[in-house]
Amino acid sequence: MSEPIRLIVGLGNPGPDYETTRHNAGFWLADHLADDLRASFTLEKAFMGQVAKARFEGENVLLLKPITYMNRSGQAVGALARFYKLAPEQVLVLHDELDLLPGQVKMKQGGGHAGHNGLKDIQAALGTPNFWRLRIGIGHPRTLNLAQQVADFVLHPPRRDEQAEIEKVIDRCRAVVPALLRGDFALATRQLHAA
Repeated sequence: MSEPIRLIVGLGNPGPDYETTRHNAGFWLADHLADDLRASFTLEKAFMGQVAKARFEGENVLLLKPITYMNRSGQAVGALARFYKLAPEQVLVLHDELDLLPGQVKMKQGGGHAGHNGLKDIQAALGTPNFWRLRIGIGHPRTLNLAQQVADFVLHPPRRDEQAEIEKVIDRCRAVVPALLRGDFALATRQLHAA
């Protein structure tokens, strides 16, 4: 067993203009997890984000949606992790992933940021890439035969069929979170990749 997850960070951009865009897949999952844990997000300006405080099997669990825009996500993650004295290994970041198709999901610890500005900023703020990531596939404009530039693609809503696949993945992710909160990453990975 590893250190259990104590901070779950959904990545996205704040505001109604971005709510339904692919880049906000991390926010979508975070909202569902807050519901699952019976917690509500409230704005905490000191942490530059919406924070939900939950209890799981007697332990405190924090959920965070930074309000700094994607490329400054590390400010909020770093502030919260420092305040609650959390190790990077206790942090799980939920984010959209261009290299996975809609309907695909991967969990991993550490690694690079593959140009994802949110991950890059979190890595800088925590001083290590050693946090966990749940990578929610949104596809890439090239693999989906679209002529859009990546920056434009991630800031648009998924097509209806893609949205349905992303929602299935979000449900699969929700099912493995209890294992992550217990520190059983092997079980969570098996469950996630078995579907």
